[in-house]
This record gives sequence, structure tokens and C-alpha cells, in this order.
Amino acid sequence: MAAKKDTATKDILSLYMHHALEHESFPSSVYKFCKANDIDEAEFYQSYASMDTVKHAIWTAFYDNTHQLLSKNKDFEQLSRKDRLLTFYYTFFEVLLLNRSYVLLALNEGHQPLKQLGQLKGLRKAVKAFAEQLIEEGNEDKSDFAKNPTALFSEATWGQLLLLLRFWINDTSKGFEKTDALIEKSVTVAFEVFDNTRLDTILDLGKFLWKETTAKA
Repeated sequence: MAAKKDTATKDILSLYMHHALEHESFPSSVYKFCKANDIDEAEFYQSYASMDTVKHAIWTAFYDNTHQLLSKNKDFEQLSRKDRLLTFYYTFFEVLLLNRSYVLLALNEGHQPLKQLGQLKGLRKAVKAFAEQLIEEGNEDKSDFAKNPTALFSEATWGQLLLLLRFWINDTSKGFEKTDALIEKSVTVAFEVFDNTRLDTILDLGKFLWKETTAKA
């Protein structure tokens, strides 16, 4: 019997995504997955506990790829908090765009968009940690009475990303320009709420979402 190939030369995440796209379904058995890809099961389990953990890890990898791209921009940390969040979102969706077919398959499994949120647990943790840094920076110049609760606002950021992700999934505009517009509007609203809460920006976002929703009705 030929020796199994070294798992170090295998990209399990890529193999998993390739299988999902080729078969329009997700690997359910570690045994079958390893056999099909010439991977020793013991090697597989050194990195992942199950097929589900691979699925979860893919989303964390999307975040990590985004972070790596941002870290190459020497000016990123010098940007305002608002511009850092904007840049993060734009970059994150560029990463997703490179993997759009997989994302659509993963989030529309069973024809229930965004019902498969369990796979996003690692991504949620990473996004909230990123948001917490921005929130803590924003609180530095506020009095104790005026400080915004980090846990609440980081959770709101996660909710914002889910809203953007849902919109992006259904966006049929050229170059996903409507998603870009929603990113800008929603981030503007978020920082208005964080800093002073201006009603006009909230209404502007509401009008945009209403227009897009009714157009697709």
C-alpha cells in the first residue's frame, strides 16, 4: 500500500471547500474525507476534532486572511476608528467575494439563509474582539458616565456584520455597489450612535433598507 501523503502538504480547509462545491454537499465522515484525499485520520485529528470544526475554521480563516491583508497596510492603525471599521468591512467582503460560491452554499444550506449560524462562532469571537478594541479607544476620552458598554456595542457590531452579510448574499448590483453603500451608511450610523446619536443618519439608513427591501418584494 502506498504511504499516505504528509498532511502538512495538504490544505484541509481547501479540500473541504472543494468537496462541498464539487458535490454541493458537505463531507459528513472524517473517514471518507480522509480516504478520498489520501490523509491519515490520525494526522487529521491533530488539527481538527470533526468535520464541523473544519467548517467553523473556514470562517475564522476568512477573518485571519482579512487581518493579514490589513496588517500589510502600514497606515491602517493610523486611521480613525470609523475608517478602520470601514476598511475592515470592505476587505472582509473582498475576501468573501473570492469564495462567494462556497459562502452561498454554506449559508444557504437547506435553503434557509443564515440559519447555519453555528459555523460562525469563531468568526463572531474574532469580530467582537476587533470591535472591543475600537470601542475601548472611543471610551478613552469619555467620562465614566458617558462610556459606552463594550459588551453591548461589540455585540451590536456582530449584528451589523450579519446584516451586511445577509444583504451581500442577495445583492445583484454591479460590483456589489449596493453592499458598499450599505457598509458606509451602517458604519456612519454606528459611530453617530456611539458618539452622539443623530436621528437623521438613522433615518437615512432606514430609508435605504426600505427602498432595497421593497424593490425585491
